[in-house]
Amino acid sequence: MVSPNLAKHSEDDHPVEISDDAKKLFQIIYSEKNKKEEIDEDIPKIKVSTLISRVAFFYEKVRNAVDYEEEHLLRKNAIARILRRQIVIEGVVLETDGPQIANHLLVELIRGSYLSNNTIPETKISEIAGLLEKYIRLKNKIAAKINIELNLKTDINKAKDLIGEKNNLIHWLLNLAACEIEENLTPNPVKQTIVDNLFSVLQKNIKLPADLPYEADLEIQIYLSIDRTFLKFDADMLGFVLFKYYNPEWLGISSQEELSGAEDAKIEAIASHVLSLRDKINAQLAHPLIKQLDKIVRVYALYFSILSETIDSDPAKVYSELQKGEKSFVALIRKVCNKKYLKAKSRLWRAALRGIIYIFLTKSIFVILIEAPAIKFFNEPLNPISLAINIAFPAALLFFIVFLTRTPQDNNTDKIVSGIKEIAFAGSGKKQPIMLRRHFHRNWLKNGIFHLIYAASFCFSVFVVIWALDKINFNWVSIIIFLFFLAFVSFFSVLTTKGVKELIIVERRENLFTFLLDLFYMPIILVGRWLSGEFAKINVFIFLFDFIIEAPFKVLVEIMEDWTKYVRERRDNM
Repeated sequence: MVSPNLAKHSEDDHPVEISDDAKKLFQIIYSEKNKKEEIDEDIPKIKVSTLISRVAFFYEKVRNAVDYEEEHLLRKNAIARILRRQIVIEGVVLETDGPQIANHLLVELIRGSYLSNNTIPETKISEIAGLLEKYIRLKNKIAAKINIELNLKTDINKAKDLIGEKNNLIHWLLNLAACEIEENLTPNPVKQTIVDNLFSVLQKNIKLPADLPYEADLEIQIYLSIDRTFLKFDADMLGFVLFKYYNPEWLGISSQEELSGAEDAKIEAIASHVLSLRDKINAQLAHPLIKQLDKIVRVYALYFSILSETIDSDPAKVYSELQKGEKSFVALIRKVCNKKYLKAKSRLWRAALRGIIYIFLTKSIFVILIEAPAIKFFNEPLNPISLAINIAFPAALLFFIVFLTRTPQDNNTDKIVSGIKEIAFAGSGKKQPIMLRRHFHRNWLKNGIFHLIYAASFCFSVFVVIWALDKINFNWVSIIIFLFFLAFVSFFSVLTTKGVKELIIVERRENLFTFLLDLFYMPIILVGRWLSGEFAKINVFIFLFDFIIEAPFKVLVEIMEDWTKYVRERRDNM
């Protein structure tokens, strides 16, 4: 295969000159696809029992089923969960250090199939241990400072506040550590190049009007928006980006057992202003520019995503098509778009299946456990039909919404093609910058009237549902449960269908149907969002798994692993 030289050919009748950003993307994708992995068989690797791994993998599947998260976040969340158990829970009883925690962490990730078995070199243990040592030292310094304050406090309420603050900070630090470990385990040069290219393009294109006082925050907010929309970072991962931004020396700390005085001073400095640092990070995560920037960045992230997938199919061939002219390249983009639409639809159905299992395990079971006893307690008549409907309705509603979700149309592909030309062809960039706007504030009277109309539409929607349920002899307990599921699943369906809708960049056509849907159904979705947030805080199943089942289960797995090693040793000695 000939590497694309990225220079235009003189014999091309309609030459296409590639932009510098597109050249970088061509080069890194070509380099990564043709990079030969040199596997040294002599380097010892972390290996676990295949049989025991299957047991642990099954546990992780069940655990993730009751805590619905997007697939790309599962490993990072597993890392945070394992760290919390080893440092916060088991650390109270057992003496733990960085190497020990790192070894357990990597072994558990391999057992849960978050990492491949017998491929991770044992040297990775010391590497991860080094990362953890920094956070353990920072945690200990913060805890020591708060403990000194606790010893000086006699007021029980202030003492409770300090203990709560300490626990929150430790939880926050463990999430940061999980994010840094995840970053270490999954370096991706192609994605990092796309992030750099996106930032380069958007930094030039996005401007603030003179009356918006956010010039100092614009660059970091653009970068956070790229991470949020392209890399799909959650709040913890975005917080880690900001932690590095405010502490650029953090990644350079050696993290060995014997730190230099300068490095220890850096950790001490962070510990001394950790509260103000966390407040600054939280302020950036709730910045007024977020919504505007995300809307713009999402479109450009899609352009680069489609472009990278087009190049990735065959860098040399794609470059060759570019030499023939724009038409062949556009045909390739359209082909990739159609494949991506179909893939998104397939992923949507997988997400729907996970969602149905999640809803059944965490919500429908509550109907069986609560509705019948509640009806009996309040001396209401038991209606088997209402009980069956409340059990089946959540999954059926999610299935119906997913079934009606349509993939993007040709006009959407046309807009993607135009956007890719803008970022890939030299001289095709925007002539005018994208100006952000000051947030529009309505006066209190108009705002109050709109709130009343929205509340009235919600009440009307609920009234219609109650009227219909009453007609089929639902009692008031069953009606409340039905309304809860209606709101919760309506919001949950928005999360489930997000993957397909993120591919749609054409403006939705407004008509009478969409107007009525927004007026009468959107308030139900918003209530579902609120309910989802509140009930997530009291997910009994997560508490059951994390604090009652997981620790003894992992101990049992360790014993089983040691037993298999013992049996293998006895067999080898025969």
